[in-house]
Amino acid sequence: MKNPEAQQDVSVSQGIRVMFYMMKPNETSFQTLEEVPDYVKKATPFFISLMLLELVVSWIHKGKPPGRLDDALTSISAGVLSRLPSLFFRSIELTSYIYIWENYSLISLPWDSPWTWYLTFLGVDFGYYWLHRMAHEVNIMWAGHQTHHSSEDYNLSTALRQSVFQIYTSWIFYSPLALFIPPSVYAVHLQFNLLYQFWIHTEVINNLGPLELILNTPSHHRVHHGRNRYCIDKNYAGTLIIWDRIFGTFEAENEKVVYGLTHPVNTFDPFKVQFHYLVYIWTTFWATSGFFNKFSVIFKGPGWGPGKPRLGLSEEIPEVTGKEVPFSSLASQLLKIYAVVQFALMLAFYEDTFADKAALSQVTLLLRVCFIILTLTSIGFFLDQRPKAAVMETFRCLVFLMLCRFGHLKPFIPSLSFAFEIFFSICIAFWGVRSIKQLASGPWK
Repeated sequence: MKNPEAQQDVSVSQGIRVMFYMMKPNETSFQTLEEVPDYVKKATPFFISLMLLELVVSWIHKGKPPGRLDDALTSISAGVLSRLPSLFFRSIELTSYIYIWENYSLISLPWDSPWTWYLTFLGVDFGYYWLHRMAHEVNIMWAGHQTHHSSEDYNLSTALRQSVFQIYTSWIFYSPLALFIPPSVYAVHLQFNLLYQFWIHTEVINNLGPLELILNTPSHHRVHHGRNRYCIDKNYAGTLIIWDRIFGTFEAENEKVVYGLTHPVNTFDPFKVQFHYLVYIWTTFWATSGFFNKFSVIFKGPGWGPGKPRLGLSEEIPEVTGKEVPFSSLASQLLKIYAVVQFALMLAFYEDTFADKAALSQVTLLLRVCFIILTLTSIGFFLDQRPKAAVMETFRCLVFLMLCRFGHLKPFIPSLSFAFEIFFSICIAFWGVRSIKQLASGPWK
């Protein structure tokens, strides 16, 4: 929000409860938008804590982790990418809402009324249902949302696999609320609705009994992430599953769910994960003849084709056997450990950048964002075993040292500056040699 210093603090108790939408109106009602805490930003330690708890529970009950390292890194990478624009701009979901509120609002409901709070809860959740449904039924919106469905695992890290550009259409579905709901109330529930959906991305929780009738639960959302035919276009709920029951899109979990896209993307490259479907739409658009057919490529369903229904034919959805093998990286364990170390360092700089963004120049912010993107790309190259991975990593390490030398990046522990320089210098030497060997003898293995 505009002025971080004016925001209310969030206690540990509130931080835990906000993840489950268990907050009260009297502790989350604010008169101005500037007072509204950035609950999503403050949720990072709770994301990490819950993912560690899921890991422990899965290991105890199943004897294995809840997912694969390469997939988890890709999911978190998508989450990082999706948040980077907020370093420079206020969310379009807020800016558009404020514009409508200031110019077209019909009435102003009291910001401190519990009735306004609960009405906004229902309104945001109802808007999310239709946003989510259209993100599956309109091809250009699916181009953004497919990122979230591209994981072939289903765990808490999957919840972080967010689209960079879905937010640029989502604001449309919340706009009617701006005719009567104050922006500060809307901003609270927009965050709560998003945060609630984190914990339902897990396989360690089975059935929640009577709560399954009203709430969106892990069981219901597992169905939504399935590529089984019975799972397609079902359970769009954010917090309340009642919308799916009302509008005929509910499906209970029965046979084993196989996760991911019906046509898996088979990559850990963060940019391919985000944008590959836009490229597909572009090529399909130009390969399709006729104005109305071209229009349909963009605005009808992902399964549409000339002569087919708006959402395509269900019989064309590939059947699953239950024996599908998720796409996995062929990188060595040592290389994966190296990727994790570099990823952890990047996350530390990422968190530091968000914490200090008010004090950083626009040039420094831009250079840090470029370094973060470069790091995510390099790790994706490693996991995909791309031929130019060694060259990319050599360049990335050189960029790191240059940014440190000119003061745009600083180790979070100043006394470690020299150690960082030594470490990255060794990395440059190692990957530089690999790059030279690669250029001399062919693709790097």
